[in-house]
Amino acid sequence: MVRGKVQMKRIENASSRQVTFSKRRSGLMKKAYELSVLCDAEVALIIFSQKGRLYEFSSTSNMQMSIRRYMELTKDQNKSVEVEQHIQRLKNETAFMAKKIEILENSHRKLSGHNLGLCSLEELQEIDSQLEISLKNIRSRKIGLKQMRQGEVGKQKEKEKEKGRLRQAIDEGCSEVVTELFIGLPTSSTN
Repeated sequence: MVRGKVQMKRIENASSRQVTFSKRRSGLMKKAYELSVLCDAEVALIIFSQKGRLYEFSSTSNMQMSIRRYMELTKDQNKSVEVEQHIQRLKNETAFMAKKIEILENSHRKLSGHNLGLCSLEELQEIDSQLEISLKNIRSRKIGLKQMRQGEVGKQKEKEKEKGRLRQAIDEGCSEVVTELFIGLPTSSTN
């Protein structure tokens, strides 16, 4: 005989719901005790009623110890899950980057003039347009560099001219100055 799934729903009558809660809670606690004894398993059971009352069972003498053990184990499992999720994110990112690199390499080959036999007319026109824009940018940069270099050369020539004028002024100033140099004992002028 095949059993179908029984659809469960909340018991609407409050007193019936309370009676069912008490019976099932007792049954659940009994089963937890039996599982711990028969299978030598550490069992901890926590139940909160609708009104917030706490019911608990622990096969060990200390419920807190069972909770601590549970927290440590789930923390390790959570770390494991986090590591797996991180690895999966890295794999996805790697796959995305590999696809991006493939697209860029294919574009580079086409811009370099390779693999054009498979391109449609629209793709060839797009490549032509990209190359025109690139050439304009290259020429503009080249002109800018030439102008900058010419400006630097002009500044250097101006510095050289200024140095020459200073040398000339120093040389002219030095030729007008007359100095006498006498080495030895002074002689008397009365002789």
